[in-house]
Amino acid sequence: MDKFELLKQYFGHDSFRDGQENIIDNISSGRDALCIMPTGGGKSICYQIPALMSDGIAIVISPLISLMKDQVTSLNQNGIRAAYINSTLTPAQQSRAICNAMRGEYKLIYVAPERLEAPAFLNLCNSIKISLIAVDEAHCVSQWGHDFRTSYLKISDFISKLDDRPVVSAFTATATDAVKRDILNLLGLKNPFEITTGFDRKNLFFAVKR
Repeated sequence: MDKFELLKQYFGHDSFRDGQENIIDNISSGRDALCIMPTGGGKSICYQIPALMSDGIAIVISPLISLMKDQVTSLNQNGIRAAYINSTLTPAQQSRAICNAMRGEYKLIYVAPERLEAPAFLNLCNSIKISLIAVDEAHCVSQWGHDFRTSYLKISDFISKLDDRPVVSAFTATATDAVKRDILNLLGLKNPFEITTGFDRKNLFFAVKR
């Protein structure tokens, strides 16, 4: 299926939001990407659709356990096989998820950045075909960002240990010039497509009423 058929079948939309189609086209063509889009702007579709269009499994790195659970639940409800591997799972549940991944049963796996330091996870990633890596909340890589996470500094080390480097895309809602430079450099993005969409959200407005 093409991107429009996937958008309709799995997400129920007839058209893309501002910037989404351009991002999807660049990631699908094999180009790294840095995408600055507002909260609610539809960042997740920008890596979920390329994941569905590609062979292999997409690795989504997120610092928010609750967001992982919500996204995976939503994807599964829409008929997309996805899983998360984090500290909320028992060792048996983690082992089951890893076995399922090695059998190619998922299109997306969500992990916290700390998971990348586990040798077992690196072994998994070198045993499967990774279609792409998406780094959500990418501002966490920068000490200039408001949510700095030291584990985000290990992402580029993890990528360098993969037998085959996949496409790497980074997403965040806001980034100053300094944070943007850090994302580009610390994640090792190669000749990335860069886009900043508008921050006007038509479903939100401010009003003062006397």
